[in-house]
Order: sequence, then C-alpha cells, then structure tokens
Amino acid sequence: MSIDGVVLKELVTHVDERGFFREVIRESDEFFDHFGQWSHSLMYPGVAKAWHIHQRQTDWWYVIGALKVALYDTREDSPTRGQLMEFLMGDGKPGCLKIPPGVAHGCRALAQTHLLYITSNVYAPDDEGRIPHDDPTIGYDWTAGPPIK
Repeated sequence: MSIDGVVLKELVTHVDERGFFREVIRESDEFFDHFGQWSHSLMYPGVAKAWHIHQRQTDWWYVIGALKVALYDTREDSPTRGQLMEFLMGDGKPGCLKIPPGVAHGCRALAQTHLLYITSNVYAPDDEGRIPHDDPTIGYDWTAGPPIK
C-alpha cells in the first residue's frame, strides 16, 4: 500500500574492486523540489523516533544502516488519508524516500544507523509537529518485531 505523494526512488550501485559509487539524488529528479537544509542523524539499535509531521516541509531520506520506516497520511484532501505505510530502508534496500508535507513519519533503528536527509526548507520551529508515538488514531506498534514466516 502506498501513500499519495510518497516516492521511494530505487538507487543504482556501481561496484568494483575499489568499493562502490551510488548516486542518491539529483536536482533534475522528478520527485525533488528544492534544497533547504541537509541534516545527519545517528540512531543506536532499537531507538525509535516518531511521529514527526510538517505542514510545509518536504523531506528526502537516505539511510546508511537499517531502518524500519512508517508513514501515516494525515492530509484532509488526500485520496490516501488515514493510510499507513511500512517498509525497510538501508544498506540492504538502498533508496531515497520523499515524504511530503502532511505525512507523519517515524522510524526505528534495527542496527546503528545514519539517516541523511534533505529538507525543502531550513529549520522552522513553527513547522515542527509531533504526534505521540502511541497515538491510538494511527495504532502503530513501534516495539513489534518482524513478522514470523
């Protein structure tokens, strides 16, 4: 299930005997708008950060390590309002994730993980929204492990 406006760009990795090269984002990518700020967050295994939400800012995430990502659409006029989206990002699944304004987002580190992210605007305290991690409207369990198969 996907949320309207959320884009997960699959990345191409070029590997040789020296290591690898991976292009993450270009200003000419269709899902990229404009640059405001570039940030870096380190999370230790088991740490969860949720829920963040912005009304004006778009985020683009790139993960080094392993994250369980969850998104929840709060936008009144969205065709996917109330939908929840969950997936893994990181070394095993390299991608660049676009999170539009109005989509609540959170993550849980499955290993020591670096989150590198670009935002469309510089930090603005009045656009930094929070929703409790255990909000019953969303009903997401950040402590749940992977499904048993």
